[in-house]
Amino acid sequence: MLAAVGGLLRLRLGRILRGAPGARGEAAPRPTAPVRPRGLPRYCSGRAPSGSGPQGPAGKVHRVPAEHKPSQFDKRILLWTGRFKAMEDIPPRIPPEMIDAARNKARVKACYIMIGLTIIACFAVIASAKRAAERHESLTSWNLAKKAKWREEAALAAQAKAK
Repeated sequence: MLAAVGGLLRLRLGRILRGAPGARGEAAPRPTAPVRPRGLPRYCSGRAPSGSGPQGPAGKVHRVPAEHKPSQFDKRILLWTGRFKAMEDIPPRIPPEMIDAARNKARVKACYIMIGLTIIACFAVIASAKRAAERHESLTSWNLAKKAKWREEAALAAQAKAK
């Protein structure tokens, strides 16, 4: 470990001495990239090139598609969520934010529908159980009847085998 630390110190001292004014083999100052603040990346939609956006090696501005061609499923979601009144009203290209918002709204609507169907199913099971209780039916009586039937079938099979 000491060898690694010593090597690191020598490396840093060498860089410091090489970069110092008046040192032999004076190195030219290295160009440094501007420090970009951390966080969400900035994108350009391609409408107006900005000098502060991220640029590639050739100086091109990275473009993010500002519009998306909706699929048939996306069109149905846009209709169901009330974004458009008819299939013909939907333009050929839509911003991705509109499709995301429609999908989120459809997801919430689907959850509400499932909650409603679950509540209806609960009331249906309760009503069915009450009717079964009036007929004096229960899972225990069904189970006992089924086991008695199996025993009877096993006894008949044993008699047929003994003959």
